[in-house]
Amino acid sequence: MGLFRRISRGGGAGGRRGARGEAAAAADHLAEFARSRRGVEAYLEPTTTVSGTTVVLVADTGEWTRRRIADAAAGASLARKLGIPLYEAGIVGYPQRMREWTQKNRSGK
Repeated sequence: MGLFRRISRGGGAGGRRGARGEAAAAADHLAEFARSRRGVEAYLEPTTTVSGTTVVLVADTGEWTRRRIADAAAGASLARKLGIPLYEAGIVGYPQRMREWTQKNRSGK
């Protein structure tokens, strides 16, 4: 079976099963981040040609993580399930604690 046939049937890299698995892994990561840290807030990042729609979770310490999500509705649903506030990063920006944490924890620079 050729590569393109496998991909079109949902197998292989980039197939449907791969995308579902990536989405589930992203949701699991974000849920674990929110459960294991205090004061977590979600920041929805708009779709770009490079990264698609993403959500950034920021803890009260400024520690943060980013994952790709399907769309803005998925971000809102995730925030509801996790019981955390959701902000649009393009409107409100990012919290100062996130910038401070990033500056403090830069490695190799």
